[in-house]
Amino acid sequence: MLQSLNKRLVKIMPLITPVGVVLGVLLSTYLKDFSFLIPWFFAFMTFEGSLSSSFRSLKDVIAHPFPIILALSILHILMPLWAWGVGHIAFSGDVYTITGLVLGMVIPTGVTSFIWVSIYKGNIPLVLSIILIDTLLSPIIVPLTLSLLIGQKVEMDTISIMKGMLGMVVIPSLLGMTLNQLTKGKVKQQFGPTLAPFSKICLGIVVMLNGAVVAPYLKNFNLKLVGIIVVVFFIALTGYLFSFFIGRLMKREQGTVITLTFTGGMRNISAGAVLAVSFFPAAVAVPVVVAMLFQQILASLNGYMVDRYYSKKVVSNQESIAL
Repeated sequence: MLQSLNKRLVKIMPLITPVGVVLGVLLSTYLKDFSFLIPWFFAFMTFEGSLSSSFRSLKDVIAHPFPIILALSILHILMPLWAWGVGHIAFSGDVYTITGLVLGMVIPTGVTSFIWVSIYKGNIPLVLSIILIDTLLSPIIVPLTLSLLIGQKVEMDTISIMKGMLGMVVIPSLLGMTLNQLTKGKVKQQFGPTLAPFSKICLGIVVMLNGAVVAPYLKNFNLKLVGIIVVVFFIALTGYLFSFFIGRLMKREQGTVITLTFTGGMRNISAGAVLAVSFFPAAVAVPVVVAMLFQQILASLNGYMVDRYYSKKVVSNQESIAL
């Protein structure tokens, strides 16, 4: 029954986050007092996602680290600078909105990128390694990048942000990986199918509670909010496109390009929303929460486009051989 439920939840993944945001806004009066539960739900999601990872999976990709360096450069140099630049052009002088745009791009790659990479037959050891390394570095990278790009314009509790990343992401990841290593993968086989649907349900709950916290900003539907939605969509879309074209320019094989596309385009957006809600003024959280509306939809769209690209390439190669 749980496996069947999980399959159904995978199919509606693109809908879980936008529906969660809408429900959170509509039911904010009843839900906002439960926001203290968000980090706990998120820690469970991270733990469940890391059960399929092991320290051994690092060996092969560490021997050839260039794709990892490329992915981290896209994630933490190119895209934060791009978001900062676009933010200053679109919202000049609006420090909170610019901070939200940068925060949305500086957080680690999404754990759900593993799902999309596996669906489109990307490089599994590479995506696991990028997720692991990026997650472990996040308590240092996130506050450091925000300090460099935003500075003291927005009050930040750097120590609390680092503690938040440790508690929600790093410690649960290490715990899940350690269990995988000690049991030689049996923990994933035994408990993975049981925990997987609950993890996706937790994602919906986290998104819903985050939506409830920032409801006052999303309910006031005005031109500025429309502008934020358009700009966030544009930045998120270019993240996928930049990652794909950089992978192609670097002449990486198909599996690596697919992995770069999803890891470079997706973000652990729920973690970003939790950080924004917990450690920043509520206005900072608006661009991050807005990104939840279409992250999975964009992942689905870009997966379709990449699959079409390589399918046509295969057909073209077969025709060339035939000639």
